[in-house]
Amino acid sequence: MTPANAPAGQRYTPLDMLARLVAFDTVSSNSNLPLMAFVEDYLAGWGIPSVRFPNAAGDKVALFATIGPTDRGGVVLSGHTDVVPVAGQAWSRDPFTLHVENGRAYGRGAVDMKGFVALSLALVPDFIAADLKTPIHLFLSYDEEVTCLGVVDGIAAMGKTLPRPRAVIVGEPTSLDIADAHKGIRTFHTTIGGFAAHSSKPQLGASAVHAGALLAAELDLMQEEAKEQPDGGGRFDPPYDTVHVGSFHGGIARNILADRAELLWEIRTLPGSDPEMGPARFAVSSDKILARMRKTAPSSTIQTVMSSDVPGLAPEPGSEAERLAMRLSGRNHTIAVAYATEAGHFQRAGLPTVVCGPGSIDQAHQPDEYITLEQLDAGEAFMRRLMAECRN
Repeated sequence: MTPANAPAGQRYTPLDMLARLVAFDTVSSNSNLPLMAFVEDYLAGWGIPSVRFPNAAGDKVALFATIGPTDRGGVVLSGHTDVVPVAGQAWSRDPFTLHVENGRAYGRGAVDMKGFVALSLALVPDFIAADLKTPIHLFLSYDEEVTCLGVVDGIAAMGKTLPRPRAVIVGEPTSLDIADAHKGIRTFHTTIGGFAAHSSKPQLGASAVHAGALLAAELDLMQEEAKEQPDGGGRFDPPYDTVHVGSFHGGIARNILADRAELLWEIRTLPGSDPEMGPARFAVSSDKILARMRKTAPSSTIQTVMSSDVPGLAPEPGSEAERLAMRLSGRNHTIAVAYATEAGHFQRAGLPTVVCGPGSIDQAHQPDEYITLEQLDAGEAFMRRLMAECRN
């Protein structure tokens, strides 16, 4: 199916809309502008204007639109349009052509999370016909899979140029359970500059690889100590902060002191943990190791840059978002999820927020990603109950 602009007033079933969205290759390294142009035209065909929030480069955009009254805040349905890469994965079919078989709809992003976005968009004509008293806001973002920063400009406008919502539902796949908590993530890029010398004369240089190994060992020690301080609530798996070194590169030969090394690392913190503690401890260790390097190589450097900061989501028992999602989903309890979402950014802005969407995270990010048609139908029922709520 070739993406194209939607005809005015075009109706789509949720499955047809999902096929249109999957057909756009919105891997995070690519632009999402073609997909968003389709959404803008589709909404405009139904008389719904939208507001763009572009990134600095202008090659990606977030989109905000309101169905119903525009003079008051309502319920935000928030979903990201980017997907993870397919390169190197053993797909049995074209990942950007939706394939329906045996009660499943296969395609990259089918469950994470174009399924939720497709439901939100496909029901726009019904939302309009319902003559809503409480508006439904659609907020589509970019770069959730890499930084979660695609929502921040739009959130900053809420209560200013945009209505301030009463509740936010982030539609990541939870099988329509209600997640009121997830860990926060901070990711870091550490660059170490040493001084090359022959390995038989280490006193003439400073090894960036040795320094990196010491820093990686410090991070590993932090992880082991975190295991001794588990969350007593038992809602998370694992029930403690995690520290991880995902990449370590440096050096060009066995007999040369490395003049450069790089570490990519992360810390995932429980909602009640202090996200500043780990980075502050790492900075102290960096200073000690750098002082040691400069004894033999005064030009040595260690620089750490935080590449992303995704706030955690903390429980807010009885919030408007939680009570609404419970009514819509028929659940009477909440869960915590191990993955991070954009929900923490909404909560940081003081907006009641939960995570609740169709499909299972177990199928996300994998080859032959899919959402079941049963879950897609359940998600449509969820949306229709929201519509009924917002009529009153």
